[in-house]
Amino acid sequence: MSLIRLDKMLANAGVGSRTQVKYHIKKGLVTVNGTPASKPELKVDPDKDTICINGEPINTSLAEYFILNKPAGYVSATKDNIHSDVVSLIDSTRKDLFPVGRLDKDTEGLLLITNDGALAHNMLSPKKHVEKTYYAVIDGIVTDDDVTVFAQGVNIGDEDLNVALPAKLTILNEPLSSYYNGVDSEKDKNVSYITVTITEGKFHQVKRMFHAIGKEVLYLKRISFGPLTLPEDLPISKSRKLTVNELKLLESYIKKD
Repeated sequence: MSLIRLDKMLANAGVGSRTQVKYHIKKGLVTVNGTPASKPELKVDPDKDTICINGEPINTSLAEYFILNKPAGYVSATKDNIHSDVVSLIDSTRKDLFPVGRLDKDTEGLLLITNDGALAHNMLSPKKHVEKTYYAVIDGIVTDDDVTVFAQGVNIGDEDLNVALPAKLTILNEPLSSYYNGVDSEKDKNVSYITVTITEGKFHQVKRMFHAIGKEVLYLKRISFGPLTLPEDLPISKSRKLTVNELKLLESYIKKD
């Protein structure tokens, strides 16, 4: 692990601002492996060194990973002065967390939140073709012909560059009971329930794909992202840290060709 400035590491860990951290160090309240830190720019190894403030160990692990069941109404950003941001839903004192990719403000579902830039780069790289599966309620009856069109690639714009890559569209016989469907099916029979798997992330892609075939998305929820699946027991707006198994799956996934 590469070394990092002590003050930066503590600020990232949520101890306080860089100014506050420097004050703690100056007062001799911060120790590194039992020895009072001499200066803010002291280089430390977060994975090996034991950092304490007032004798209390600090979680100095550089990488943290959370899975969030994003609610509608939140933007996929670290901070937003107008709308609520997804990072505010994470129970962590870290200041360097960010969402891996984006979901539209009105879209629900799985978001990976981390501070691991290398992993985020791999998961979002167009070369990786990371699969993202969505559950949706569609205004209109989705047909087998639509399935074929999606499999061939839907033109979602006026130029050839706006032809989406082939996507797997599956028509469901009924709503997924494990996910809120957003529509009272007893009142509206002219709706379809589907899942769709895409391998890219164009702006409003799923909505634009259905709009291109004359239908509209009424409700949209991401239920998987790469090797991760949204836990059915994770309530909306809630998050949890990734399990050891999930971390291993992620590590193997980003290493694949």
